[in-house]
Amino acid sequence: MPERLYYTDSLLISFDATVRSCEPADGGRFSVELDSTAFYPTSGGQPFDTGRLGAGRVVDVVETDDGRIVHVVDAPVSAGSAVHGDVDWTRRFDHMQQHTGQHMLSAAFDRLHGARTLSFHLGADSATIDLSREVTPAEIAEAERDVNRVVWEDRLVHVRFATEDEASRLPLRKDPARTGMLRLVEVADYDLSACGGTHVPRTGMIGIIAVSAWERFKGGSRVSFVCGGRALDTFDRLRDVVQGATRSLSVAAAEITPTIERLRADAKEQSRLVRQLQEETAAHRAVALRKNAETIGGYRVVLREEPGWDAAALKTLALAVVSEPGLVAILVGSGRPVPAVMARSSDVGFDANACMGRATASLGGRGGGRPELAQGGLAADGPQVLTFLRQALGAGGNS
Repeated sequence: MPERLYYTDSLLISFDATVRSCEPADGGRFSVELDSTAFYPTSGGQPFDTGRLGAGRVVDVVETDDGRIVHVVDAPVSAGSAVHGDVDWTRRFDHMQQHTGQHMLSAAFDRLHGARTLSFHLGADSATIDLSREVTPAEIAEAERDVNRVVWEDRLVHVRFATEDEASRLPLRKDPARTGMLRLVEVADYDLSACGGTHVPRTGMIGIIAVSAWERFKGGSRVSFVCGGRALDTFDRLRDVVQGATRSLSVAAAEITPTIERLRADAKEQSRLVRQLQEETAAHRAVALRKNAETIGGYRVVLREEPGWDAAALKTLALAVVSEPGLVAILVGSGRPVPAVMARSSDVGFDANACMGRATASLGGRGGGRPELAQGGLAADGPQVLTFLRQALGAGGNS
């Protein structure tokens, strides 16, 4: 097996090694194995390192089932030759901050609230831990405060090795997933876990651990968090959003939530008033439309474009028109796709759903409903829709 240099020195990002093999891989890349490596392979929820190996870029690092480490590189190296490697420090340090932060945050939830971590995932923008039970906002805040207290005390993060037997007598936070010789990562007087990942040597290098979101998940809680540089990036984005909101709303940051709630209530009331006015307007307008109904294909039809009317308003108007017997209402509004509503009186045999289906098949768009009422959006402008429907009705196209 290769010597894993990152096991004993996570700050090592430049090294020399001997190439054991180099084989062609998919996409014009090469699978390279070394006698030693500082590149971390994807494992335990932590993504792989990237960087350079000889003249090529390392684009993936994989650990095989039998413990070999394969570097996927975009340029070949010669088997048996010496090669120099450089790990991308920005990516490595970010992963170190997040992974050590995860150990500590998991320990805080375990120590304070008895909520064990079931799994961990380190993504490109944030990391998550899945807890064994639901935790409350108050419990999350308490764990967050406690873990940052330990961060700012700049405690030692120590790496050591132990046999399975030795580890079984130690207060590990969770049972190790591996067998044989175990690598233990210890945050002084706070957490002890078996882990093969890269970690900061002192907690102060994490900077800060901030919970960014949480949700119920499979009977427990999924907690998202950011550490160090990611926490700063998250704050920057949040600051920009808050400043934009305060400018748009002309309120202080603390007043954003109540202001939005007030605006939502106002909008709801305005929508109610609009619907009421639409119904009143529709009742009066329907009288005039019925008087001007034309006979097409044996039906008395109100066939009109109503510019500026949306689907909801068109439906209200169409139902008002057909509230009296012997009528078909076909109304279209404005926009793209153009909203369309078809309705019939209860004593008329016109099939609105079939007519809408014919219109969508010919003009494009989507729609449907029932024989007495159908609505949808058509991929044509209003006059084109009216012309098509007039011709379809005249040809007996009600189905």
